Amino acid sequence: MAGPGYSFLGDEERDNVNRVLDTWGLTRFAYDVPNFTSFVRQTEEAFASLAGVRHAIAVNSGTSALITSLAALGVGPGDEVIVPGYTFVASIGSIVLSGATPVLAEIDDTLTIDPADVERKITSRTKAIMPVHMLGAACDMHALGALARRHGLKIVEDVAQACGGSFQGRRLGAHGDIGAFSLNPFKVITSGEGGLVITDDPHLYQRAYAFQDQGWFPLRRDTGEGNILFGLNLRMAELAGAVAVAQIAKLDRVLAATRRAKSALLSRLALPGDCPIQPRRLNDEAGDCATVLVLTCAEREQAKRLATTLGSKTLDDSGRHYYRNMSQLHRLGDRVKSSAVFHRHYAGDPALGTFPSLTRTDDLLGRSVGISIGVSDRYLGAGFGISVQDDDETIDARARTLRDAILSAS
Repeated sequence: MAGPGYSFLGDEERDNVNRVLDTWGLTRFAYDVPNFTSFVRQTEEAFASLAGVRHAIAVNSGTSALITSLAALGVGPGDEVIVPGYTFVASIGSIVLSGATPVLAEIDDTLTIDPADVERKITSRTKAIMPVHMLGAACDMHALGALARRHGLKIVEDVAQACGGSFQGRRLGAHGDIGAFSLNPFKVITSGEGGLVITDDPHLYQRAYAFQDQGWFPLRRDTGEGNILFGLNLRMAELAGAVAVAQIAKLDRVLAATRRAKSALLSRLALPGDCPIQPRRLNDEAGDCATVLVLTCAEREQAKRLATTLGSKTLDDSGRHYYRNMSQLHRLGDRVKSSAVFHRHYAGDPALGTFPSLTRTDDLLGRSVGISIGVSDRYLGAGFGISVQDDDETIDARARTLRDAILSAS
């Protein structure tokens, strides 16, 4: 199980890793190694250039990237952050760990956060919106940006599942105030473990850098006078950077491969317009990472039949990507208004209904089935699909199987 970038691992990554091992320059600050050049710093420079922003920071995971982003924005106790109910648990966990309160919003038929419901959830305590570009597809950043400006809110983009994707010609992560990425093996590209934070704002860059490197100013030039942050050690290691910088150079090739594969599968499916099972709507088809083809059915029973035939499952059965499956969240209920870190003070588990239900999210996920296009991760609910390495004959065969299953389920 892995993402499409895993299929592109090769000599470039191996050569970089060997260079690290040859010098034992295992940290980005290996100043005692003669002629040392940090792969982590190269990763940051390469990704900032690719994303079209001024600043990038490489960290040790996507979760660390989210926590760092929230810290940079000053999110903390008393604040609320609006986040979709369909996302990986780390999105919500990062908000709780910052001391803030997650406020869950509905998704729309793109399976990304619904701007209309976001506006309904805004209160005097709302500090930020966290749009999550789920399954490789962009949120409606135009509508969300307008909302944020109107209400004076910050936007932290969770781009863990959509690295390299775009909305209206601009890379995802560069639309909000700050963006967070993951480079684990199941993402578009990988460094094994790792994450990235990007921003155009020099003040946010300074705060984010300090938070992930023990309060240091960027690139450890100084700790500065009156430094405003204690920090953690969330730095990316050089071995991860050696892989990451090579993968970043291949990112557009990886996306071209997933997009070709998805297009080939869809053209072979040739679903009639009146078929009750259709691909989900996308906010920006050209910017889709094309790592997952989501089929949305008119009825829940159709989705269950389709998933069963394919040996897969509906998206409401995709583990901790769905708010109803996050047991920690239901223990919190609506009673926790500050950080739940290290707290175990509830007797028993409240009923599921303690946390508000998201009826549209429940309905959409129960009627949707994911088809893998390069991301092989059953945890996302995608138990059937194709890979970027498949030839035309294999894609033909999988398309026939999928079409038969769709028509049968209809």
